[in-house]
Amino acid sequence: MTGHGGPVVVVGGGVVGLCTAYYLAESGLEVEVVERRALGSGASRGNAGWVCLSHSTPVPAPGVVRYALRSLGRPDSPLYLRPLPDPAFVRWLWRFWRSSTPAAFRRGYTAIAELNRSTFDLFDGLRAAGVETGLTRPGMVHAFLSPAEARHHLAVQRQMAHDRYPMPDDVVTGDEARLLDPALSDRVRAAYLVEGEGVVDPEAFARALGEALTASGVKIHENTEATGFRTEGSRVTALRTATGEIPCSAAVIAAGTRSSDLLGSLGRPLPLQAGKGYSFSVDLDPAPRHTLYFGERRAVASPIGATTRIGGTMELSGNNNRLDWRRIVAVALASRQYLGRWFDDPDDLVSLIRDPWVGGRPFLPDGLPVVDRVPGHDNAFAATGHGMLGVTLGPVTGRTLAAYVRTGHRPDVLMPFRFDRAPWGGGSASG
Repeated sequence: MTGHGGPVVVVGGGVVGLCTAYYLAESGLEVEVVERRALGSGASRGNAGWVCLSHSTPVPAPGVVRYALRSLGRPDSPLYLRPLPDPAFVRWLWRFWRSSTPAAFRRGYTAIAELNRSTFDLFDGLRAAGVETGLTRPGMVHAFLSPAEARHHLAVQRQMAHDRYPMPDDVVTGDEARLLDPALSDRVRAAYLVEGEGVVDPEAFARALGEALTASGVKIHENTEATGFRTEGSRVTALRTATGEIPCSAAVIAAGTRSSDLLGSLGRPLPLQAGKGYSFSVDLDPAPRHTLYFGERRAVASPIGATTRIGGTMELSGNNNRLDWRRIVAVALASRQYLGRWFDDPDDLVSLIRDPWVGGRPFLPDGLPVVDRVPGHDNAFAATGHGMLGVTLGPVTGRTLAAYVRTGHRPDVLMPFRFDRAPWGGGSASG
């Protein structure tokens, strides 16, 4: 659905936007990327870097609202909700609750898992084309303090997998559980390994995509703020930025939580809320050999380069990037139950950890992304709301959306992620 009058402009220099730009350029289209800061500097920078099939899970799930309500007033909770005096935020929470039924969870899981099917093939294709993805596939160990919790979690994952990816038949318990990875402590009493799951350094991956785009002739505008669009009838004809206009034949909005403001300039805002995640890097001995998921505490650890990145928490406290040090401490304390006493006193963390990070991952109330044409606009498209799955879903989002932009025909796999799947009602959940 591109026309005449300039390149396809992709707004957003995270993994999703860069992958979309890559596949658009690969198809022969002229492409420009606009990023308000540096490439990969947003939610793509400090996340756990997982590339995985077994966590194709929407955040709204049975019991999650009850769990969130128990977090009120507890900043150390894995899921922390800080109510805001904002009607849009309240509406977002109500829709989130409505999306937390077993049926909605199954539909969402199935939709993401189907989209995810070709993920590793696409990473292989990127590497074959010369993109230094840095992907390794050590597998993921799910570690638990309780065998009953481990078996419940495995049963849910096996039910949802539907043979799309391999899952173990049972958990390993007792002293044998911690033998699955040398970093696990003797408090881990049950675990299982999902083989083949992967990990990348997300910032390095974004940088490699940027280098590949530049080498292919794509013009990249860093430190350039997109402010809106010029339109003629149902078509976008230019992107407006703080430094001037960029004429375009089509536009893709992949700007994370900021996408709603840009979509609002087209009259179609989305209720995006920042699900804030925290991470930091630390040197562990022994270091994890696999990616690790700490079941009861919903924290994670990833071997990235020569360090271990530990992350976790879901904080719903408005669209901001304020770093709450208590949340860093909470993630560290949660990890200590599974990794042993890698620190003694929380005061030690200031000297032990590096790169404390907070990032606002874009969430819609039903936990699924929007990957679709913007209603009422022939050549404007949105790719946002990927939550914690931006790195995993980046290549497949980019490839399928590029096909949609090029042909004007929505790929069937994108039907669950269409713009009009819910009466969003306008407005964003900002705070």
